[in-house]
Amino acid sequence: MNFEPRPQANTIMQPLTIYNSLSRQKELFKPIKSPFVGLYVCGPTVYSDVHLGNCRTFISFDLLFRYLQHIGYKVRYVRNITDAGHLEGDTDDGEDKISKKAKLEQLEPMEVVQKYTVDFHEVMRTFNVLPPSIEPAATAHIIEQIEMIRQIMTKGYAYEVNGTVYFDVEKYNQQQNYGILSGRKLEDLLENTRELGGQDEKKGRLDFALWIRAEGKHLMQWPSPWGMGFPGWHLECSAMSNKYLGEKFDIHGGGIDLIPTHHTNEIAQNVACCDENPANYWIHTNMLTVNGQKMSKSLGNSFLPHELFKGTHPLLNKGYSPMTVRFFMLQAHYRSTLDFSNQALEAAEKGLRRLMAAAALLDRIQPGNNSNYDIPALEERCYAAMNDDFNSPVAIAELFDAARVINSINDGKESITAADLERLKKIYKLFLFDIFGLQEEQQTEEGLDESIRILIDLRKEARERKDFATADMIRNRLLEAGFLLHDGKEGTNWSRA
Repeated sequence: MNFEPRPQANTIMQPLTIYNSLSRQKELFKPIKSPFVGLYVCGPTVYSDVHLGNCRTFISFDLLFRYLQHIGYKVRYVRNITDAGHLEGDTDDGEDKISKKAKLEQLEPMEVVQKYTVDFHEVMRTFNVLPPSIEPAATAHIIEQIEMIRQIMTKGYAYEVNGTVYFDVEKYNQQQNYGILSGRKLEDLLENTRELGGQDEKKGRLDFALWIRAEGKHLMQWPSPWGMGFPGWHLECSAMSNKYLGEKFDIHGGGIDLIPTHHTNEIAQNVACCDENPANYWIHTNMLTVNGQKMSKSLGNSFLPHELFKGTHPLLNKGYSPMTVRFFMLQAHYRSTLDFSNQALEAAEKGLRRLMAAAALLDRIQPGNNSNYDIPALEERCYAAMNDDFNSPVAIAELFDAARVINSINDGKESITAADLERLKKIYKLFLFDIFGLQEEQQTEEGLDESIRILIDLRKEARERKDFATADMIRNRLLEAGFLLHDGKEGTNWSRA
């Protein structure tokens, strides 16, 4: 980012409020040790291509990261890489996802990890997502995880059976509220959980593994006080957030699907170990749908980022650029369901072009002697939207209103002073490029043709109403940009001049 963070007192025209999943309401944001902010977001399990649900989460927290930095906070953003311990079905059963992929592809597990970590980073760069301050991997923190298990066992909230260590949920719930994040009572959770089978070694139905005994064939295992094994998925995030942000930090984030189990268990582990809920604010992004249906592989409506960019999925009419997809995601509030459809993506594509065109016009506008537009009010409304739980859709709507004014000024219908023009440039480009993280993109020939076709249609309309000055202006401006129009019996075509 190339902007200077502004002092909080001058920037925040209203207090920053954040919707806290823990309290299920918006709360005033008060960092533990301002201006420092600790932010932890659960990263990907690197056994396959990153999916769009992950991308939405990381784009949403990129917006949050950018904005917090802009308003003056010094943010330590930790986003982990899960490279072991995440079993199929997100439970304590089944095979490790990375080990299974390694066997299928006849690779070392770390080859799988490297391949999909590189892919994940490339997708994040394509979406212009800033890298986190720290990106720890679970396998690099085995010692910290073993020590955390020791402390939980010492406190009496975990027990070992045949080399596997389980967290005792029902014992924990006697003193604490296990369902504090999900809002569900233990009795209800037990009622909806299957009875333990005769071979099950756990004491309680909701107990989950902190350390899992490794069978001889398991590809990823480490020595521990309880024998060879590997850490539980939930424990990894607790150990890494604790190491880099402390026992108590400001914000913990992730997708809404992590609330019932992963984040619930993280809180239990931290409270059992450190007597602290790890974060003051829990923030969750909502799910994706496609044409109103939940996005899932089983329904055949799940597509990967590269399929979206190239338009290779059967549900897509064409490909959409990374910035179009990023803009599309930012047009919905992070807590709302986001529905993918060709119609919605095409509308986002046109909307983004409109905003980018207005940004380009700002550098060509000639100032006048007076202003018809209240720039300070625009600035205040943009900040008010972002300070209301990072409400990017409302802030984007303000930029669309500003784009309308920019076009009117360019057409000579409205006026703006030199001082107001500089202020408009600053606020418009600040939000568009630095806070929303959008970028100018090289247009494909197909996209270029569509843009020129729009101008040809505008020129045709101008000629039909005998506005020959505008028609000539469009032709001349295109010629200056390197494009020649050819009028003929079948209409107007273009070529590169």
